Amino acid sequence: MKLYHGTFTDFDTIDLSKSNKGKDFGKGFYLSDNYEQAQRLAVFKAVQYNEEPVVLTYEFNKELLTNGELSFLRFGEYSKEWAEFVLKNRTNENDANAHPYDVVFGPIANDKVGIQIRNLLEENIDMDTFLKRLEYMHGITFQYFFGTEKAISKLVRI
Repeated sequence: MKLYHGTFTDFDTIDLSKSNKGKDFGKGFYLSDNYEQAQRLAVFKAVQYNEEPVVLTYEFNKELLTNGELSFLRFGEYSKEWAEFVLKNRTNENDANAHPYDVVFGPIANDKVGIQIRNLLEENIDMDTFLKRLEYMHGITFQYFFGTEKAISKLVRI
């Protein structure tokens, strides 16, 4: 399958040490199987840094997600388990990820996730409200997280 990464710079080597912690699924490399989604993210990032948008394309053998070669976690929809997982990763202050998975697939959280985490931690909202507010306002969109060198090694740039 083809996966896309939206960015503002072209690069040949994926360097996980340059990834930021505190993201939906942890510190890793994020991709989409939807080119338009990756393009929108590339434009968004490029505007922030006054650069040109770039979409990098990778080939990935999706059988690696089911044959046991890579540890894989899948969230097919917004759920309480997904929200708790996002909360755990977004609040993780360690350099190491808060989970053992090579690859995670699931919905993208709303851009205002930081505000909602603060509201939850300050007990201004409950978990059900937190989940509802994390849903992306433009409809459900999905992301792939590659968080280990083992997983990264399975991506082939095309």
